[in-house]
Formats: sequence, C-alpha cells, structure tokens
Amino acid sequence: MSPQITGGDALAWALESIGLDTLYAVPGGQLDHFFDAIQRMGPNRIRLLRPRHEQAAAYMAFGHARSTGTVGAYCVVPGPGVLNTLAALSTAWATSSPVLCISGQVPTHAIGSGAGYLHEIPDQLGILARLTRFAERIESPQSTGACIHKAMAAMLSGRPRPVSVEMPMDVMSESSVVSDIGQFVRPAVKAPDAGQIEEAAKRLASARRPLIYVGSGALDASQEITQLSALLGAPVGAFRSGRGVLDSRNPLSLVFPAARRAWAEADVVLAIGTRLKYPQMYWGLDESLKVIRVDLDSEEFDRHQSPEIAIKADARLTALALAEALTRHEMQINRNWTARISDIRRGVEGEISQHLSVQLPWLSAIRQAVPEEGILVDEITQMGYCSWYAYPVYGPRSLVTAGYQGTLGYGFATALGVAVANPDRPVVSINGDGGYLYTANEWATAMEYGIPLVAVVF
Repeated sequence: MSPQITGGDALAWALESIGLDTLYAVPGGQLDHFFDAIQRMGPNRIRLLRPRHEQAAAYMAFGHARSTGTVGAYCVVPGPGVLNTLAALSTAWATSSPVLCISGQVPTHAIGSGAGYLHEIPDQLGILARLTRFAERIESPQSTGACIHKAMAAMLSGRPRPVSVEMPMDVMSESSVVSDIGQFVRPAVKAPDAGQIEEAAKRLASARRPLIYVGSGALDASQEITQLSALLGAPVGAFRSGRGVLDSRNPLSLVFPAARRAWAEADVVLAIGTRLKYPQMYWGLDESLKVIRVDLDSEEFDRHQSPEIAIKADARLTALALAEALTRHEMQINRNWTARISDIRRGVEGEISQHLSVQLPWLSAIRQAVPEEGILVDEITQMGYCSWYAYPVYGPRSLVTAGYQGTLGYGFATALGVAVANPDRPVVSINGDGGYLYTANEWATAMEYGIPLVAVVF
C-alpha cells in the first residue's frame, strides 16, 4: 500500500482488512473515488456487484449476512440512495443480522447547511443511527481504518446488529499519508458463568417434561443443541428464525403450533437465542413452569416476564457447557414425554394437512425438488406464511425470512444475495405476484453476474 492514498483507497483497504470480499453497490458521483480505489486494488480482492436499485443492494447484503452469519455489506450514494435502503436495514435490525451500510456524503463543509447539494438530506447520520447500533462519519483518510474496525466491533459485540458509516466526498478524494490501516480484532465470544450452568443443569436434570425453544441466536449452535435435545429427551420448538436448528426430520423437532401445545405441558423451558415473544405474551406462564433463558442481549430477559435463570452468553458455548454439566447429574429420559411429543406432532401434522390443503402440495413439491442443502427464501405471501409451519427445514440458515419486520417485497433481491454468498447451495425464492414486482427488475443483475436462482411466483 502506498503511503500517499485517497480516502477512497483507505476505505477499500479497511474493508479488506475485515475480511470483506463481496460488496453490493450502486455507484454515484459522491462515490467515484471509492470505486476507483477498488479498481486499483486489482481483481479477486473485493468483488463488486451492481444491482439496478439501491433497495436491492441492501437486500442482497441482508441475504448474504442472514444465510451465512458473516458480514454483508452494501454501498450507496447519500440522501435518496440511503433512504432507498432503509426497509432492508430495518429488516436486518429485526433479524439481528450483521449488515454494514456504507454511504457517501456531501462535502464536509456543507453537511447540515441546507445549501441544496446533490443528494443532501437533513441529518443523514441521525437517520441511520436510529436503525443501526453504530453510525459514524469518517472524517479523514487516516481515521478510516479505526472507524471501520469500531463499526465491526459494534456489529459483532454480543447480539449481531447492522451498523453504518458515511464518508464525505471531499474526504474520499483527499490524498494523505496513511501509514497503517490497522488490523481488526474480532470481539471475544462470551462464555457462560459456571455457577449459572450448574444451576440450569440441576433444573434440566430434574425436569420431567423439558422443552427447548430456539430463535435465530441459536443458528450457529445446531450441532450442540441437537446433542442437548437427545441427552434430555427434550423437543425443540421454533417459529420462523430458529427453524432448522433441529432437523425437521428429527422426531423431537416441533413447528410453532406443536411447540405451543408442548409449552402448555412442559415443566422446564430452555429458551436459547430467542425473544420468546409469543410464548410470554400469548401462551402464558404459571408458577409450575420454570424458564431458563440464554441470550447475548440482556435486555431481552425482562422485556415481558423475568426468567428463573438468565444466562448472558453465546448459545453454542452454553449448550456445550450444559451438556457437559448434565453428565454429572443422574437423570432419565421420560419416555412418556417423548411419546406425548410424538402424539402432538402427528396431531399438528394432520391439522396442517387439513387447513393448508391448497398450499401444502406446492410446498411439498418444492421440498422434494430442492436438495437437502438447499435454501428457501420466503416472502410476505400466503405461501411464505405457510412455509413457517409446513416446509421441512433440514439445517440452520436454510429458511430465510424477514422476521417480525414482515417486509413485503424483500424476498427476490434477498435471495440473490443468498445465492451469491452460497454458490454451492441451491436457492429458491417463493413470491406473491405483488411482492415479486418490487425487485423483479433485478433479473437483469442475476443475468449479468450469472447468479443461479429459482423464483416461484404464486
């Protein structure tokens, strides 16, 4: 790296320093020096994909992040370019996805002036701050590396969240001596407290009807939770985001309606990486039901009702620690409980067959056609809703949804990002005829870059 570089060069090198190899971007005047810098870096450093619309750039970054658990990044011009991405950014927030928004900005001296510079809007950074965990302006080429590394640290500290940075166009074009971009050090993963693990293990070992309930915070703990489920004889329930943590073919895997019935009979619930919104708000708790919660976000513990044990720690490390601690306790799987779970599964499957008789054959046909490792991206449409209950999911990050944000029209462009990030996994996008048209123009992007994707429109 030359000691005399532009702010655009510093930004490109800083992105490479965090391991970024793909960027979804729509070029514009305030970003020229940044794209020149990427070009100067040479091939096979940062792959640049240019969709037709800013909303697609952000959705592709979201799909990239959601399907891999790694950072998905997009870059757009300020003002209307940024505003076009906010639905995707709010979806990333709702699903705790590690998305990085990079935006240009008017010249530093003009920010907040209302002078009418191209793409100027009031308080762009303030707007972004309300939808991200971290929003900061890069004020010089020399501070670029530190700012990007701070953004990444904020993104990955505890529960993942989207973050944003902006660089004014004069900073992007400024040439300065930058001696070192620096190295990004990923935040340490939080291990569980040993005392809490022992206390939770005692509760679980003595449970007669244990239930595990998971959300997206458990997606990277599938193997460990599968082991824990088998050890306890505990079913694993999920709504949308946690589906696939336990393979749908596992007899202890429960879709949402079945989890509701198991909840009513459980005596101990282990909730991992989930807001636990529906169970706590609508299913109810009584004094006989003991709840153990595992989450990286301590704000979730007391949002509705306080758990008996609250473990602020990584899901995978906690599941591992619990499995190890349980080996020190005497326990016996309650075969009556596992038999009851089988009855619940059969009953719910029968009701799904009856009530979703129109949608189920289509979802079954898609499941039969999609290889085991394939990924389904839903939409805000009847077929998408039904996929939460009736589409078998064989592994984590195999069903991508918009979570509670319910973002109509997000699906097709998101699926493009999923396909880019997972070139060895078949990807299917299911759409309603309305939401599909929000980003159907991005077929041009798919054709330009050879992105393999199957879209089904209902």
